[in-house]
Amino acid sequence: MTELPQGWALATVADFGARESGAITDGPYGSNLKTAHYTDSGPTVIRLGNITPERLDITDRARISEDHFASLPRHHVQPGDVVVAALGDPIGRACRVPPGIGDAMVKADCFRIRTSEDVDPDFLVKWLNSPEARGGFLAASHGLGRIRVNLSDVRNSPVPLPPLPEQRRIVAKLDRLSARSAAARDHLAHTTKLVTRAKQAILDAETVQATEDCHTVTIAQIVDVMFDGPFGSNLKSKDYTSEGVRVVRLENIGVMEFRSEKVTFISEEKFESLQRHSLQPEDLVFSSFVADDVRAALIPDDLGPAINKADCFCVRPDRDVADPKYLLFRLSTRQTYRDMEKLVHGATRPRIGLKHLKAYEIALPSLERQRQIVHRIEAAFARIDRLTEETSRAAHLLDRLDERLLAKAFAGELVPQDPKDEPAEALLSRIREARATTPKPRRTRGKKTAAE
Repeated sequence: MTELPQGWALATVADFGARESGAITDGPYGSNLKTAHYTDSGPTVIRLGNITPERLDITDRARISEDHFASLPRHHVQPGDVVVAALGDPIGRACRVPPGIGDAMVKADCFRIRTSEDVDPDFLVKWLNSPEARGGFLAASHGLGRIRVNLSDVRNSPVPLPPLPEQRRIVAKLDRLSARSAAARDHLAHTTKLVTRAKQAILDAETVQATEDCHTVTIAQIVDVMFDGPFGSNLKSKDYTSEGVRVVRLENIGVMEFRSEKVTFISEEKFESLQRHSLQPEDLVFSSFVADDVRAALIPDDLGPAINKADCFCVRPDRDVADPKYLLFRLSTRQTYRDMEKLVHGATRPRIGLKHLKAYEIALPSLERQRQIVHRIEAAFARIDRLTEETSRAAHLLDRLDERLLAKAFAGELVPQDPKDEPAEALLSRIREARATTPKPRRTRGKKTAAE
């Protein structure tokens, strides 16, 4: 850590604890809090999933009985306490307990920090959520399966501490700037939604609403061949291999894109027995499952030998009458989705049959006009994709800006120092003196006090 600004001091989280015993603690483990203790009503149990860097999210709220809550006093929280997550992403994320939460406590793997009145809890939250603090937690973390930090790691975490008035000025400035960042992110998220809507509007305008010079055909009338993938014993899990011939599965079919990340193979010998399911470049594969969107894609030129799996329909257009890209765009419209949605069957996984796709009717323009429409759609999509890339870059810049603001805040560069402020070392001395003069909790033989 670089040299501290005038009036600041280097402390640890343990230095911030309120004078009462157990000001910094974790949740109960093992038999102290079991599934049987949870109820439909009663005090709140703060779990890992409730802790976010932005706020305490108790939409999904767990509760325990009043009696069991009363038996665990050292794990209770109150408004203004800071809660920290030992696990998850990001590790060490922290937030403040808000007013109005009512009776509540932390669960295992959640730490509670009750700060002295000389430390602003919101300042501590912002430090714990800073890249520098998280880097320290990652360095101290351990565990192979689930990386975590211990309560001692949190207690010993170093904190650059300014005077209390400056803590509050930093919090206020960061809150104002964070509100602007949040507004910008909301705008970018709205832009992303508009991109999807714009593409759908273009598809509908170019392929559905333009009906001049068209004649109505079924999909079966404009293809060389249509087929589903092999079902049942014709292709089983044991047939998959580590290399060989590709199998196109539902996971590979996106919305107007072929997703190549999921890779599945069968042997050359198995492929020989399934030749009638062979795919070719620019075959259209169509997912039989119709949930939120129609999912269809073209087989890429470099895929190599491949077959389709069950529920992945292959549509091979007659190139003399139908352009594969035009057919892809037409079948990816919201109009197709609405039509297919009426045909789906199946209680758990709504899908259509190959017969439905064969009988589906579209207005088909001449081949020359299809290619003109494809050219216009691709040009429009290219402009939209450039906007999407700019939006992604802007979101990344916002993340970097937020990190830079936190770095400036904890280097003393975000707000001015006031020489009239009481130095941080003085308030740390006062916290230590107050803790030293606080009577130790009395213990009875064989029992712990409630404060312990």
